[in-house]
Amino acid sequence: MPFLDPVAALLLCVLSLLCGLYINHGRKSNKYSNFPPGPRPLPIIGNLHILNLKKPYLTLKELSKTYGPVFSVQMGSRKAVVLAGYEAVKDALVNHAEEFGERARIPIFQQTDGGKGMILSHGENWKVMRRFTISTLRDFGMGKSTIEDKVIEECGYLAQHIESLKGKPCDNTMIMNASIANIIVAILLGHRFDYQEPAFLRLMSLINEGIRILGTPTIALFNAFPYLGFLLGEKKTLIRNVEEIDSFTKTVFMESLGQLDANNQRNFIDAFLVRQKEEKSNPETYFDDKNLICIVRNLFSAGMETTATTLRWGLLLMNKYPDVQQKVQGEIERVLGSAQAKYEDRKKMPYTNAVIHEIQRFANIVPMSIAHETAVDVTFKGYFIPQGTLVIPLLTSVLQDEAHFEKPMEFYPQHFLDSEGQFVKKEAFMPFSAGRRVCAGETLARMELFVFFTSLLQKFTFLPPPGVTDVDLTAAVGFTTPPMPHMICAVARS
Repeated sequence: MPFLDPVAALLLCVLSLLCGLYINHGRKSNKYSNFPPGPRPLPIIGNLHILNLKKPYLTLKELSKTYGPVFSVQMGSRKAVVLAGYEAVKDALVNHAEEFGERARIPIFQQTDGGKGMILSHGENWKVMRRFTISTLRDFGMGKSTIEDKVIEECGYLAQHIESLKGKPCDNTMIMNASIANIIVAILLGHRFDYQEPAFLRLMSLINEGIRILGTPTIALFNAFPYLGFLLGEKKTLIRNVEEIDSFTKTVFMESLGQLDANNQRNFIDAFLVRQKEEKSNPETYFDDKNLICIVRNLFSAGMETTATTLRWGLLLMNKYPDVQQKVQGEIERVLGSAQAKYEDRKKMPYTNAVIHEIQRFANIVPMSIAHETAVDVTFKGYFIPQGTLVIPLLTSVLQDEAHFEKPMEFYPQHFLDSEGQFVKKEAFMPFSAGRRVCAGETLARMELFVFFTSLLQKFTFLPPPGVTDVDLTAAVGFTTPPMPHMICAVARS
């Protein structure tokens, strides 16, 4: 079942011609008698020929039906273990958190981050940076009413912009990104950007393009055969984009250095720079410029892209299912009236809460999570997995687990409602991953999703453009899974 486009096919041919020139030294053999089973690999390319390189999670989910919840695939010369279904993913990430808690060393991320920052870092660097990041985010309001005030304020700016469109069709990608990005910008920099600020628009454009490129077959091939990087144009574009984002960050924190006051820390960058000064004489400090640059990029990218994409899915799904939109609006009217939605209100709004959870489940934003790596040799589910093995927690198989969701491939808010219409939690609801590497911004993201979604549906009804009769729910290609480009109308409610 080949899915290779002509460019990818050509590159694979080049690989075959060059294979004799490449000798892989120093890698541990994965030829263990009880290593997880998987499809038979071909020389050099491994299993790349059977993978849908644009949407590999689809192939991996199909393979799990043949090989079970713990199986292996080979990408180039590197074997990966795939965990499929709620039970396997939870057991590995939660019950065996230490063994499966390391972040995988992926060639493209090694080039962009070099093991620094928080999301893609390793070992002690990761522990120190994550501890500092979570503590500092809390200091600047994450999980508190102070950050909710910023979320509500940003909702107001977004509503004003949408109202100015007067119901005309628009592509909401950039405006949704800008709104959500301004929340994390307020924490990182202490202020917000105007939606038309050129530097802000450029920054979001670079991040959007980067997320798209990370999901292309070109990057999949680079990760399998990094020595071919000089042939791959999209890889070069991605590196240039990262360098431009990092240059912007350097400019911002250099400006902050000139106004730094340890007794009046205005934002996240100030807090890091103060800590950096305190540890200046420590030769083993982790508070260096590269860590700061990577953390800011990590937070800005992750804090914007996933939440904004989820909201875009939510509004598109309201186009597709107007009856659901009407029920949400009815609950808003009964519970809130014209009052501003707050995160606490979710407890009184079971249907709206269920719809938001179902949007997250259905949207399946990060279908393959971010790859893990075994920190030590581990025996798991009867299989031996050596230290340093790439591990893919297949989150799409968790969010679509038939044992936990009645209609896993459909948008069905009843997944999160009991027979009396009350909200019910589901163990297999795992869009933020789980265990040691669970998303550090989960609390903020949950708040943003509820407040933004509820506020928008309180003020507007979202409709397809005139003449559009079928709403396409196909996911686009990318490291995350955004909806396909589309236009949407927002009609003000009286």
